[in-house]
Amino acid sequence: MPRLPSRSPSRACRPGRRRARVEDPLEAAFMAGSALNALDNLVRAEPEWGGAWRHRLALKAASACMKLMGRTEAEAGLRDAWLLRQHGDEPGPAGNVLAAWRRLAGRALPPSLEDLRAVAALLGISWSDGFDELIEVMRDEVRSGAPAPAVATRIAASVMRADPKAEILAWWLADCALSWRMGWSHAVPILAPQIHASLLRSGFEGRRARPGGDGFERAAFIAAALGAGDACRLAADMAAQAERLRAVVPKLRSRAAGEVVVQLLGDDAVSGTLTTKNLSRWASRRLFDRLLELGAARELSGRPAFRIFGL
Repeated sequence: MPRLPSRSPSRACRPGRRRARVEDPLEAAFMAGSALNALDNLVRAEPEWGGAWRHRLALKAASACMKLMGRTEAEAGLRDAWLLRQHGDEPGPAGNVLAAWRRLAGRALPPSLEDLRAVAALLGISWSDGFDELIEVMRDEVRSGAPAPAVATRIAASVMRADPKAEILAWWLADCALSWRMGWSHAVPILAPQIHASLLRSGFEGRRARPGGDGFERAAFIAAALGAGDACRLAADMAAQAERLRAVVPKLRSRAAGEVVVQLLGDDAVSGTLTTKNLSRWASRRLFDRLLELGAARELSGRPAFRIFGL
């Protein structure tokens, strides 16, 4: 298993440290460069639990976007909207927002125009003619060689010029552009989870930085630093959990244990009532109880029924 940094080297990302406002753009750029370097090493190691990690970050991004939309669904509510729906049911507005971010974290870069149209629909944003050129604009920006957070800033601003009401799409494309510029095969959502971070606020009134607005480039560099640090810490935690999961596999007697392990390593969460060709509902419950007993999985819902498990 790849050796992971336990934390980002950026001093702004150290847990337990009081964070002061950063007004100097050069300091923000230094913070981002340091943190993104640590994250880049992790992403390029391609750990087997990378899918679960990216989708956990996608969940955090979706949660931040729900708050931006004035909705109350947090991470637990989003998981429920996604995992507890019946076969064939629509996930609803909250589930659609999560689906948009899962689409970013789960598909190879770069996206196509068709991907972008699908994401806009999931986010409830009407298609604008100005969106037609966004993929090519992003491709040109990636090739420009500018720092990844700067590329993300410019793409987000392009979205807002096309439609000032499409801020959620602007954040989605900002994370997409940053990952593409970093040369990663899959996007790692790190900017959007920081939308409401206090360090991104500026001015006397502490206004939230918005794509296309004054001070957003500084905010994007800070978001990259904070987001990369948080992603590295999450990765260290999930790596340890994945190692425990792999260690207990020989103790599992279920024939379907292997496919359940693959799902846990590949996604944010798995329903405790998962059924497959080799796994009945009753056997699934018994298997997850055993994983919980061995400390190889976590129950994420906090409920005695309709449980959800993950790393």
